[in-house]
Amino acid sequence: MLIGSHVSTAGGLHVGIETADRLGFNALALFVSIPRQWKLPALSDDSIKAFRARRAKSGVEVIVAHASYLLNLAGEKEVRDKGIKALGDELQRCVALGIECLVLHPGSCPDLDLGIERIIDGLNQAMAPLARKKITLLIEGMAGQGNTIGHRFEHLGRILKGVKHRSRYGVCLDTCHLYAAGYDISTPRGWQDTMREFDGMVGIRHLRAMHCNDSQRELGSRVDRHAHIGQGELGKQAFKHVIQDKRLAGVPCILETPKGEREKDGKDWDVVNSQILKRYAK
Repeated sequence: MLIGSHVSTAGGLHVGIETADRLGFNALALFVSIPRQWKLPALSDDSIKAFRARRAKSGVEVIVAHASYLLNLAGEKEVRDKGIKALGDELQRCVALGIECLVLHPGSCPDLDLGIERIIDGLNQAMAPLARKKITLLIEGMAGQGNTIGHRFEHLGRILKGVKHRSRYGVCLDTCHLYAAGYDISTPRGWQDTMREFDGMVGIRHLRAMHCNDSQRELGSRVDRHAHIGQGELGKQAFKHVIQDKRLAGVPCILETPKGEREKDGKDWDVVNSQILKRYAK
């Protein structure tokens, strides 16, 4: 299994890879930009070289970057135009760094059909200059708060069917988001039913990454609140049948659980959570 977490890059992008190696991960996620800031400093040649050199010496097999939280391709013109440009810039950064995938929250709009139409158009604009580059854009399934698009599989399916260069796209599912959106993956049967529906509306072949998080809130709450593995409404057993699903072989499973150290022993929570996943993967 490919297991890792979303790591900090304070001190430089290469620090994220150092953290992953220290924690024993073979996959990781990070931001290649400042997640809540529009204006970004240029990516220097030195930082690119340092990142590529550090990765070449690491045990990291897959990196799944995450796009800025500010991007809303389904929004009104001003914010949408800024988002399309920023997404293009982030994709370019991933290409320069040799990062395989970039995860994007699809966007929010009170009019679902209009929002999906805007998202498809925005994706086509952002991806057009990079159609021949080695980068895959992953649309993340959402929890469904407010007017968020992407909390139903049919939303994701419509987006993927509408974009050009479809082979350059995939989907990232989040266990917390699935549960909050109303997909009961807490039991083996519920997980199988959910994957059957996903395969029918999106296609299992498009599942390129998983975010593994327990949920603080109940089934169908449409509230995105992550919890440590086994300490939320999903419980440890849910992750056993998720991790053991052979269809996830080769799919990076990324933790986005709360950071810090466990009080009773000072152990890094990312290590604690990853050890649970690794134990179930055997």
